[in-house]
Amino acid sequence: MAFGKKNNINLNVLSYNIGLLGESGIGKSTIIKEMCEKLAGDDGYLALDIGKENGHEAIQGIITEPVEDWQKFDEVITDIIENKDTEYPNLKTVIIDTYDELCVLAEKEVIRLHNKNRKDGAPLIDSINSAYGGFGRGLDKAIEIILDTLWELKKVGVSFIIVAHTKKKDVDDVMTQEQYSILTSNISQKYFNAIKTKLHFLGMAYIDREIVKEKTGRKDNKGEEILKGKTVSESRVINFRDDTYSVDSKSRFANIVDRVSFDVDEFIGAMKDAIEAERSKSGESLKAAQKRQDAEDAKAAAKATEYSQRKKDGAIDEERNEEILAEIKKSFIDADSKVKKEISAYIKDNGFSKFDVDMPTKVLETCLEKLKA
Repeated sequence: MAFGKKNNINLNVLSYNIGLLGESGIGKSTIIKEMCEKLAGDDGYLALDIGKENGHEAIQGIITEPVEDWQKFDEVITDIIENKDTEYPNLKTVIIDTYDELCVLAEKEVIRLHNKNRKDGAPLIDSINSAYGGFGRGLDKAIEIILDTLWELKKVGVSFIIVAHTKKKDVDDVMTQEQYSILTSNISQKYFNAIKTKLHFLGMAYIDREIVKEKTGRKDNKGEEILKGKTVSESRVINFRDDTYSVDSKSRFANIVDRVSFDVDEFIGAMKDAIEAERSKSGESLKAAQKRQDAEDAKAAAKATEYSQRKKDGAIDEERNEEILAEIKKSFIDADSKVKKEISAYIKDNGFSKFDVDMPTKVLETCLEKLKA
């Protein structure tokens, strides 16, 4: 078997991982919502209003779901994965709004997991810095569960869009040691870098101001004219690439424009043009590329359905499992020996030697059905 195959560029913008950063109130959530509506329709996206954001309350018509803790986040993602074909057949992308808040939820979940799995006698912790032995291991675990969960979505053909806040940060140049300012994510740099490297498009939204110096008619103690800055124009923009490295944006596509106006059609157009510029290097006509992609999409959909079913079959509902095990315990003692033997063989085929609360719920339900038959 020979490994490796030629990659073909996907023409669908929403098949890629997209990020949009900007200060609070600049319109990130709104423009992402408008983009998704244009590219996929109302049933093609789901925006998660995470943690203490509550920004979706001010956006008319957005398809949203509040996510107050990690358990709810996991519940939503699991539901999408297990019921993709039935409940979410047209879903293309999930919006994480905001990534800042998702990191907060992940930290709380890591602390919970650490306390749940700690050794007997070990003290409870309440800080991410103390989790899993400290030295940043707790933060690494938070990043791990975030990325693992998002990648589960991709296995059923659903991409993700990251929305996050920004801040100005002073950094030192590695070579000259001179300090300069950049516009970057508001969260820990480790959290930001973990997701930044996974994005195909990362736009930075900010206010572009033209400032001129004006005379004040006053002089300083050296007799020199005192000047003050005056804003003569300002506009919202989205930056995809900055050669001065003062804006922490990026794109995996070489031909992306540096920046566009803060406009949904220009935002979409910049990404579409970059995708097409890369695709055109193949020499294949756009019509032929679309026909080929339709066939590849059909194969991907079949794989996604298969994966979704496997996840559903292997799902574990501990609360339901305890109820089923209580019923099995009552019925198993008086069951026919042939039925007992059949059930024992069945659970062995599923990788278990005896009944267990950690068995897939579907396996336990099947055992109960056999007992009641």
